[in-house]
Amino acid sequence: MTAGVLDRDVVTSAFRQAMGNVAAAVSVVTVLQDGEPHGTTVSAFASLSMEPPMLLVSLDERSALLAKLRIGSLVGVNVLAAHQDQVALRFAGKGDARFDGIGWQVEDGAPALTERHAFVSMSVTTLVEAGDHTLVLGEVQAADTSGNAPLTYWQRTFGTHRTF
Repeated sequence: MTAGVLDRDVVTSAFRQAMGNVAAAVSVVTVLQDGEPHGTTVSAFASLSMEPPMLLVSLDERSALLAKLRIGSLVGVNVLAAHQDQVALRFAGKGDARFDGIGWQVEDGAPALTERHAFVSMSVTTLVEAGDHTLVLGEVQAADTSGNAPLTYWQRTFGTHRTF
């Protein structure tokens, strides 16, 4: 490696390793299109602003869900509960039957899973291309929490948070 020149493969590998060591909450991001629910699993989302309340969700550029989003779309962020690892896997896979056998209803314009840790509905305000992902920024329309422990992802394993 030449001084001052990064080896992208080395950096990418080290970055993947580092991020795998950061625990992240797992959510299913949803949208309603033509009366049908659509969703995908994500772990990259965050509170963006409190004035006004805003949320950021990162979606892979190849995401089928991303193709359904526009400015003004109502999006649900369903933060999964600790027992929902199979739900996370289902929505991370391919196929149209993701909602089969999963309890859900429309809340604040977006599909909301009936069992969850928390739910946030947002209206998309901005779509920002960023590397191989698109950042979906949205203004929060509603939010609630169930009190269930959250599902987390750390070192390629599902788990949950434990208090001391």
